[in-house]
Amino acid sequence: MLSPHLAKKIVSDVRCLIHEDLIIVDTHGIIIASTDPTRIGQFHEGAFLVCQEKQKRIITKEDEGKLKGVKAGINLPVFFHGDVIGVIGITGDPANVSPYGELLKKMTELLIQENYYTEQLQLEARALETFVFDWLQAREWSPSLHERAQLFHIDLACSRRVIIASLNETKQTISVDMWKYVQIVWSDARDVIVRWGNDRLLILQTDDDKERTIAKLKTMQRALLDKYDVTLHIGCGKMGDSKQVYHSYKQAERALHISKQTGDIVFDEDLRLDMCLEDISPATKQELIKRTIEPLIHDEELLHTLRTLFANDLSLKRTAEALHIHINTLHYRLKKIQDYTKLNVRHLEHIITLYLAIRFLDETTKK
Repeated sequence: MLSPHLAKKIVSDVRCLIHEDLIIVDTHGIIIASTDPTRIGQFHEGAFLVCQEKQKRIITKEDEGKLKGVKAGINLPVFFHGDVIGVIGITGDPANVSPYGELLKKMTELLIQENYYTEQLQLEARALETFVFDWLQAREWSPSLHERAQLFHIDLACSRRVIIASLNETKQTISVDMWKYVQIVWSDARDVIVRWGNDRLLILQTDDDKERTIAKLKTMQRALLDKYDVTLHIGCGKMGDSKQVYHSYKQAERALHISKQTGDIVFDEDLRLDMCLEDISPATKQELIKRTIEPLIHDEELLHTLRTLFANDLSLKRTAEALHIHINTLHYRLKKIQDYTKLNVRHLEHIITLYLAIRFLDETTKK
């Protein structure tokens, strides 16, 4: 319960309130954390007696010659769930440091309780993540899976939609505090919300109404942005039987990939061309770039001309206006593109090929 790592953190936090030397001692009387590193590992007889007697002890100058490893000050027992789990000691003139004693004791106990609560949440989060992972992988449901579902109060009979929300910044992580906050904001006990790895949330949703789902997801995005200053990309799979939830999970992953490119909340059911492009390997995409627009890679003017042409639905008039050039200049640039790539923008198959090449190039650049 009172590990050296936690004890060191407590000493660091408590030191912010008082500038006297502090020690934390385990129930065997061994100093496990101290503002004076040379004392760590030493036996402290006064603290050992405090653990036995379960009450504070004033250490006087005279005690320094009687009790092993002590210095003048005050030692106070630290309780957790009614049991003494260690001692916090303040070194100094007892008359000066005693007024701080109860305050520091209470703060130490609160820090231990907070740490215990966080550890329990971590265990709960990992257990739920493991269960959902097994659920996604299971082809046949065992009695054990049903029993574990009951422990988590999860109804396996409901149809489910998988939603995956991923943090925008790779250095950020989903904390257990953030995970619990999302559960409060989401406020639907039928749905399962899982901390999925370090940077994702996975939601197994029961409501099949798309508009309500979008509204809830936007509320969640705003809440996390306001409270934690994080942004989410979100992909949603299709509604389906709980036994086939793995398919919805794969769809949500595909939709999430598109969401990272567009910034929108993406539903897999809305994907058309994107659905096909997701199945093209990175190597094939690179090969297409090489076979088509590689001669243009270092000519930003021609690449920008192509992007603008596609953004304006192949309208030469609107493209020229958007580029602030004469239509004849646009024709000249398109002729140069044809000379470099051997692809004619007036030929349907060629224009599709150019569009895909530009799209794959931009995708690579973003990555």
